[in-house]
Amino acid sequence: MLVTSRSYAEYEAMFDLTELPDSILDCCAGGSSFTAEAAARGVDAVAVDQAYELPTPELVDTVRRSLPQGAQIVDQHAASFVWHWYGDPGRKDDLRIEAADRFLQDVTTAPERYVAGSLPELPFEDGRFDLVLCSHLLFTWADKYDRDWHLAALKELVRVSRSEVRIFPLVQQGAGDAVPYLPDLLDDLRPVRSEIRKVPYEFQVGADQMLVLNR
Repeated sequence: MLVTSRSYAEYEAMFDLTELPDSILDCCAGGSSFTAEAAARGVDAVAVDQAYELPTPELVDTVRRSLPQGAQIVDQHAASFVWHWYGDPGRKDDLRIEAADRFLQDVTTAPERYVAGSLPELPFEDGRFDLVLCSHLLFTWADKYDRDWHLAALKELVRVSRSEVRIFPLVQQGAGDAVPYLPDLLDDLRPVRSEIRKVPYEFQVGADQMLVLNR
């Protein structure tokens, strides 16, 4: 199991966040520190991930082991990544280590913010959150999850959102291949409004857009 730790700064850039609403769900949050840092800013922030089913010692070990595993994916597809946002691999590693530390501290002191669950069925009522974020699951793993799974997952993210869903990135992991059935998925979601919006972040080559869904 890969439980990635991304920083608040990465979330700001990936999702083009200029201000935070009252409530946010981070779906497939892994070991990221966004929920902890958003909560510190007064937001009703919740993270959901199937990894939170793990006993705490096992979760800690999995998060720590995932740090070098994520770097290996980058190394295996080096030509598919650019470093202008991070500057260099060292800064990326520092951000991820700090994020993991912040997550592990918060999941211990405020476990109620971390809910075990996974798409396409989330354990929340309709319209529970103002904003729902989903990073590096949908489309990233299009080689593992098929079109029907993606459609069900998108509908579920919309269901638990009161207003808006943001999904990043829109390419597959590794080489960054496009997802051929994305336009059809957006047609199937109507009358939900969809927009593909450029963001101030790029790590995979060409992965500088997010999908925005509005109820």
